[in-house]
Amino acid sequence: MSVKCAFLFPGQGSQAVGMGKDFFDNSDIAKEMFSLAGDRTGIDFQKLLFEANDDLAQTEFTQPAILLVSVIAHKLFTEQTGIKPALSLGHSLGEFSALVASGALDAIDAVELVNLRGKLMAEACSKQEVGMMVSLGLSDEVVEQICQEQRDAGLQVWAVNYNADGQIVIAGIKKDLEALVPILKDAKAKRAMLLNMSVASHCPLLESAVEPLVPKLEEMIKDEFIAPVVSNVTAQKYNTKAEALELLPKQLVSPVKYKQSIANIDDEVDCYIEFGQGNVLKGLNRKATKKPHFNVSDMASLEATINAIKELDV
Repeated sequence: MSVKCAFLFPGQGSQAVGMGKDFFDNSDIAKEMFSLAGDRTGIDFQKLLFEANDDLAQTEFTQPAILLVSVIAHKLFTEQTGIKPALSLGHSLGEFSALVASGALDAIDAVELVNLRGKLMAEACSKQEVGMMVSLGLSDEVVEQICQEQRDAGLQVWAVNYNADGQIVIAGIKKDLEALVPILKDAKAKRAMLLNMSVASHCPLLESAVEPLVPKLEEMIKDEFIAPVVSNVTAQKYNTKAEALELLPKQLVSPVKYKQSIANIDDEVDCYIEFGQGNVLKGLNRKATKKPHFNVSDMASLEATINAIKELDV
């Protein structure tokens, strides 16, 4: 195939009750992966994903749920097309799905790994009321300066997700984030809104989660990359186990350079395919690239994406 595809995978915030049900109802592969993931983690994924519950908002469950649906979408696509990525990229948690797509991580191992990652993140944040908020309409530099000034004043707030121009996520202590709202609005932010997050991702508050994750990374990551993965930490490609073991622990406490990653790879690919619930990354990419963007979130979008890729490959 001549079309160069970047495979994209969403992170936390993309979850929704009912995600993956169309795959489960219509695919034996999906049913088997639900079963294997449940056996490995002890999580009833059918109940977690298909019934109203509070667990889906808790990071130790959110992370394996999102990853499971993403890697099922990817597997169904590759089973039907045989298409390999030119490179893979995930937003935060999605980097682990990207590792699956690049052959460096087994899908069910990945479910177990991010379940542990979620538990460690929750534990790191358990003694404080933490959160995340999104700022819209301000430049990175203005948000960074505001956060630095407030840290100098004793608050714990950090710019952590560089999603798109004018959209940046801030993590920290919840009351400190709430104090940030009027400051951001005085700086002419179009919006400053707390997100439904149970942890404060990609900031120093997660430092205690780093070391316990390393042994599981060493056990599960393989040196068998079929395509590079783009690091959230550096916005650069990597394709060895040694690099993964250096970068993935840092990812917990470092900002996600998503928009920088897209800028760095856009000239290398012809299109983007987003695997998993919804099309969150399509929205982020709208300002960053004019390349076609497809998503695989259910059986209908799977078929539509396969047909669209065929049309590009002429």
